[in-house]
Order: sequence, then C-alpha cells, then structure tokens
Amino acid sequence: MAEQLTQQEKSPEPIIPVQPGIQEGRRIEDHALIGNLRSAALVALDGTIDWLCLPDFDSDACFASLVGKEENGEWALAPSDPIRKVTRRYRKDTLILETDFTCDSGAVRVIDFMPLHQEFPTLVRTIVGVKGTVAMHSKLTPRFAFGRSIPRVESMDGSLRAFAGPDALFLRRTDRDAPSPLVSKFHVTEGQRFSWVMSWNYSWLNQVPPRLDADEAEQNTERFWTDWVSKIVPPPKYRDAVVRSLITIKACTFESTGGIVAAPTTSLPETPGGLRNWDYRFTWLRDAVLAHHALSLAGLEDEAGSFWRWVMRAIAGDPAQLQIMYGIRGERRLTEATLEWLDGYGGAKPVRIGNGAYDQFQLDVLGEVAAVLYAGAKYFNKVDPIAQRALLNVAEQAMKVWRNPDKGIWEMRGPDRHFTASKVAAWAAIDRAIKASDETKMAAPMERLLEVREEIFEEVCAKGFDPELNSFVQYYGGKELDASLLYIPMLDFLPATDPRVVGTVEQIERQLIQDGLVLRFKPDATGSVDGLVGEEGTFLACSFWLVDTYQMMGRFEDARRLFEMLLSLSNDLGLLAEEYMPSLRTQLGNFPQAFSHFSLVNAAYTITAARA
Repeated sequence: MAEQLTQQEKSPEPIIPVQPGIQEGRRIEDHALIGNLRSAALVALDGTIDWLCLPDFDSDACFASLVGKEENGEWALAPSDPIRKVTRRYRKDTLILETDFTCDSGAVRVIDFMPLHQEFPTLVRTIVGVKGTVAMHSKLTPRFAFGRSIPRVESMDGSLRAFAGPDALFLRRTDRDAPSPLVSKFHVTEGQRFSWVMSWNYSWLNQVPPRLDADEAEQNTERFWTDWVSKIVPPPKYRDAVVRSLITIKACTFESTGGIVAAPTTSLPETPGGLRNWDYRFTWLRDAVLAHHALSLAGLEDEAGSFWRWVMRAIAGDPAQLQIMYGIRGERRLTEATLEWLDGYGGAKPVRIGNGAYDQFQLDVLGEVAAVLYAGAKYFNKVDPIAQRALLNVAEQAMKVWRNPDKGIWEMRGPDRHFTASKVAAWAAIDRAIKASDETKMAAPMERLLEVREEIFEEVCAKGFDPELNSFVQYYGGKELDASLLYIPMLDFLPATDPRVVGTVEQIERQLIQDGLVLRFKPDATGSVDGLVGEEGTFLACSFWLVDTYQMMGRFEDARRLFEMLLSLSNDLGLLAEEYMPSLRTQLGNFPQAFSHFSLVNAAYTITAARA
C-alpha cells in the first residue's frame, strides 16, 4: 500500500522506497500530530495511530508501535480496498486532522482529534463516507507500559474497557449500528458518519468516563483553536508556516504548568538504525530563550508569561543545582532506562525513557536562563525582586564556574571540554545581569561582574579563535567547527559583521554545510567528541540560526533562500523533526520538534521585519 500513497500539496512522487534504518512503510514525516495540551498522538499517513502516551506527555505509552511492532500497541484504520490516493490536511488554523482515502469504489474521510479540557483524556476518530461505498477495517491493539502489558478487555456500562495495572481505556461507539473498533471489517457509504471515542482513566476508579458527544466536541475543538490563532500577530510573510509552527508549539505545551516538551516522542533516531535515540518528553532550558522570543514576537503574551513562570519555578533554589532540563511539572530526577522489549524505530536501539543528560554540567544553560530572565522581565516591563535575585544568582554562579570544562550545548557523552559556545553563554549570563542592573538600579557587584565579563571575552577571543582558520572553533585547541558558534552574534558577544564572525560563518559554510543545510558538528569515526559513532542528519534549528545570522550580516537573499529551502523540508502538514538527512531525503529525530519550530518562527520574523 505504501507505494500507492501520495501527500497533499507536495510533489506527485510516491513515497520513497524504504531505506536502511527507516521504518518500513512509515517515515517519520509521514506522521501528523494531534493533542489536547496534556498529551499528544501521532497519526501516520496510512491512518494508523502508532504513538500515544496517556494521561500526560511523560506517561507510559498505550500505543508504542512507532518504536516497536504492531503488538506493542496501535490503532489501524484504513480502507480494505486498494488505495489509489491519500490526501490529508489540518482543518484551517486547528489541530483537527482530516485524511481522505480514495479507492476505485469511492472515497472516505477519517477525522482525528483530541478534545481539550476534558477530565478524562480522550481521542475521537470519526469516519465519513464521501463517495460511493468503501470497504474498511479497524484494528485497535491497546497496550500499556510502553507496549509490554496486554490488557484484559470486557464490557462495562455500554463501553468496552481495556485495563491492566493502573491504566484503563474506555471505548464507545456514537452510533449503535457502528462496528466495534477492536477488530472489524465494515463498509462506509456516501453520507454515512459515525465516531469512536476512546477515553483514559485510572483502572482502580472503576468509573466509566461520561458519554461525549463527538460532533459537539469537534465543534468545540475547532472553536478553541481558531479563537487561539486569532490572537497571533503574524509576520508580513510566511503566515501559514508560522501559524502552523505556533499551533505545534502550543500542542507541545503542558497547559497545567506552562512547560513545553521538546517533542512528544522518545527514541526516534538521529542516526538511522543508530544509538542517538533520546527521550524528548521533557523541557529543556536551552529552548527557553528561543521559546520566549518566538511567543513574544507572535504576541502570545499568555503563553510567553506561562513559560517564563515555569522557568522561574524550575530554577528556584540554589543556582549550583541548576539543571539543563526538567520534567513538565518541574521534576528534577529524570532517570534514564532502556526498554529492551521494543525493537526501536527502524531497528534503532536502545529505546530510552528518561534522559541521563539531566545531571550533566552544561555551562551554556546559565547564559540561556539569564537571557530568558532578562528578556522576560523586559517584555512584561516588570523586573520584580524575585526575578532580579534569580538573574543575579545565575550570573554569580557563572562567575564561579565559567573556567570549568563541560558537556556543551549538545549534551556530549564524550569527555568534558572547554567548548567555545559554553564560554560565550557564560559571558551572556554576566552581561544580562549587568544590563539589568544598569536599567533597574538593581543592587549588584558591578565591579566584579564587569571584570569577569571582560576576562571571559578576552579568553574566548584568544583560546576559542583559530587565526589559521580565521574562525572560532568548537572547543579550545581544536580545529573542528560547531554550529553553536552562531551563538556568538545571537547572544551579542560580537556583531555579525565582525570579521571574526564573518570568518566563522565562512568556515561553517565550508565544513558543516551538507546539501545546503547545517550539521551541528561532524561526528568522528571513534566517537571522541560526543561519545557516539555514526552519521547524523543536518540540524534544522542550526540551519534556521544561519538564516538569522545571514540577515544580521546583511546577506538578505542568502537568508531568504535558505529559509524557503527549510520550509520546503516540512512535511505536507508543515511539521518538522529535529534533523533532515539529504542522502535519504527524510526527517530524523523526535517529531515534531519544538526546537525546530521555535527557530522557524524566530527566523520568519527576523527576515520579514527587516525587509517589510
């Protein structure tokens, strides 16, 4: 069937043949996202929901075939007749997915969404006959504990109840004559419409969630998203791409706390069939400044404020205990484990939950936190005593530890090094405290702050810059480049027009550009830099950073061309993963990736504001 599928608003080429390390029949970008601001599901182009964690983003998955097999949980729903074409779209300015299957016998539409603000997290699948009569099949395979636990299924108060351990799923049909969603074959005729509603609850409560009117829930969900989008102040150009990215970011937000997951998935590989498989269902402080900037530019004050307050709560306490990432509620212990019973996406093992990088020392996080505290205070025109103290605490910690080697922005699992971008971020932490003190008369040890800021600047320019290359380098004494060096102009360490920055961009273009896109760095054959081996894809966020840098350098046409090239890599729904591998023409990494979409939004405003 995969060879017959096509995507809407893309080239008419069929889906590319399966490549080594790519999941058979489903590329990462063949998925759509639906969500309820508490969790999210991925819906494949063939109509299968193969990833869903309930009740929350960081809960165990009840559908995990994305990183395993069918028996690890999924909900397949598609025509049994040969499929001639598949087209799909989001209903305008919403997160309601509509997938149209066309067969010789007719056409059928599947509408997927997750209603918002429900006491019991719920998924709705609606089937609509569009033309003729189409033979269909549904096979719902619920599993708990990331595909390991096979539930008991029984009838309960007009519902099917699947339960094991602490979890229970309740399945209802809105039409008495509708087939069972578990395993069934049926026909859909033109004009026919019915829905299946699946809700989650704790098994021990022994309580069937209240009956949901699927049509009313669909209307309410559409109204929520369109009302929310109406608040966005779009850039002069690229409105649709920016709005879709902002909807995606909103869908990655845990509404209760304001935390934004880096992605709603775990272990989608950055190297096909390789080891770079990480759990991204947490909130990274490295994303904070990009997130806050994107939300602020879009005029989304409530979301910017909610995330800013999440940062303030997460970092509260001793700045020496600052972590690079936290749970969506601010949890600090994110112990990493492997799920040996899952085969991994395209054979990429291990499948991990938790993230062992949470206790790494990464110097750069101090600069990123300081930048968002400072930017948030200016945006809300309020630097209260708590924010002032937090900013000064971060700067004082940076002064204490800036000389230490660290793991760097990319969470290297190789040896600690003196990464140049980390030192630049430490400089930024102190710089933002100085600026805040100047602007607010905040009490601060100015003489010491100024002294250390200058000390870091001089060391970075002496040890992080290679005169032979005429470029800053990844770490002191090295010759390699790293896309995180684009932090230098982004954090105002040096202007983008400084000859040393110009030389660095030229070296990035020589060493890190692959098919027009930017690699984070070049892993070597021994894994000496990041502790792992294997080629990874180009990094989409870094490519958007280069767009920003080109614009700051005055290379406006280069910025526009690269930006539009990056937009062309989005899937048919406007979604991006973390990486793109040109040789396989496929996206890689967890999906969709908030970091990529933050960077897209920021770049869109940057390149249009200057030329509007």
